[in-house]
Amino acid sequence: MDSTVKCTILLILLGLVVNAFSVTDYEHCENVVKKWATNSLKHESKEDKHALKDLLFFLHVPRTGGRTYFHCFLKKLYSSSLECPRSYDKLRFDPSKEKCRLLVTHDDYSISSKLPRGRTSVVTILRNPIDRVFSTYEFSVEVAARFLVHPNLTSATQMAGRLRSKNKGVSTLDIWPWKYLVPWMREDLFARRDARKTRGTSDFTSGDPYNMEDIVMPLLNYINNPISHEIVHNGATFQIAGLTNNSYLPESHEVRHCVDKYNNLGDYVLQVAKKRLDNMLYVGLTEDHRESATMFANVVGQQVISQLVNSNAIGKGANVNNSAEQGTSFSDSELDQNTNSDEKGNETTSSDDNEVNQDNMTVEKLMDTYEVCISGLRKTQTRRRIASLKRISPANFTKEARNRVPQMVLQRIQSLNKLDVELYEYAQGIFAKQHKQAAEKLFDARTLGSIFIYSGGIKLWDACLWTMPFVLLFIFLFVNAKRRTLKLKI
Repeated sequence: MDSTVKCTILLILLGLVVNAFSVTDYEHCENVVKKWATNSLKHESKEDKHALKDLLFFLHVPRTGGRTYFHCFLKKLYSSSLECPRSYDKLRFDPSKEKCRLLVTHDDYSISSKLPRGRTSVVTILRNPIDRVFSTYEFSVEVAARFLVHPNLTSATQMAGRLRSKNKGVSTLDIWPWKYLVPWMREDLFARRDARKTRGTSDFTSGDPYNMEDIVMPLLNYINNPISHEIVHNGATFQIAGLTNNSYLPESHEVRHCVDKYNNLGDYVLQVAKKRLDNMLYVGLTEDHRESATMFANVVGQQVISQLVNSNAIGKGANVNNSAEQGTSFSDSELDQNTNSDEKGNETTSSDDNEVNQDNMTVEKLMDTYEVCISGLRKTQTRRRIASLKRISPANFTKEARNRVPQMVLQRIQSLNKLDVELYEYAQGIFAKQHKQAAEKLFDARTLGSIFIYSGGIKLWDACLWTMPFVLLFIFLFVNAKRRTLKLKI
């Protein structure tokens, strides 16, 4: 037989073997992902999702504004004694601790396997995926830039290690996903600074902070890096599904590997994440900040107040702190890793002189304290951000600079986050339904009817005037809900 014919036959046979293996591998992956999805959906709670249970689990998706909710809502309601011990690598939470009522963490949904089944309510906040990727990139750079006060990378990492060992709290570098993203960006910033020193030049070829490669990793390089593929892209979907690289599920690695290899299997992950959202007590949106905060106070805050009053846990050692932040280490705490004492002094403020007794806490008072708290918190964050970004000047991230990012980069971010885009649109639908339910509850027909009954010297006209604000609020909420349903944002 001619050698050419032999070679052709061998190639054909090899192709058949490779193809058969590929099909078998796909089928194996499909079975793995399907099995995980089926088991995940099977264990979802069938109880009333609208009623707050014994434990409130705030699943904090990074860069969604969750830190504000923790400091300015939850810490106003729960005393420190009611908070569950937190850890972002190893779980130190003891489910048998009776007084443990609040768990706030960047850990993914898989941590719920350690929580009391049927006694836990979950809340979360989602953000436009493109904005969340921008914010993740900017925060990685911001925290890493704080290390540039040191002469070299070795000095910076050694100092960080010493500070972390002395600090009893949890540092940003201990928290998922920053424990991966910040060291990566820190190393990159030092490499670029060393390269500039070697060249002996301070001339910069670009005025675009998202593409200033002499100083900081360009955004396009960041989103295309394998580390971002592993941690950043579709991060909200994988976190809510319980499949991050920080997952407690033993099968999570194989499921993630299969979904990464065969993108269409991501639909199973998306369906699980959607179902999880359906069963949550509350789902907020970062972009609709004012409405989300108001709804959180009324949907979650009201029930927490009632629950704690009934259990006599409120008003006894629980205080409202009107300062911007309490001396605490939280998952999104931006603890400075340098020796600048002035800047570290801005990290926390003492709450001793700003405590207000919580005996008669109401939703209205909760919103009032929230307004004071968020104002101070934003000022502190702004000062810290400005101080950090000065170290990579002239690079400076602003809304105007974001608007100038090329369309090609935006489309690339969107294509890499298809699961998150769809999940966010789904969350917008849930948010619209929450709006409608809140409006219907506020505009209860029986309550309205009782107001219009002429009784006790109250005139009908006075009653009309009294109810007018509620009527207008109902119309506002109803129209907004309809508008979101008809035209969802991307």
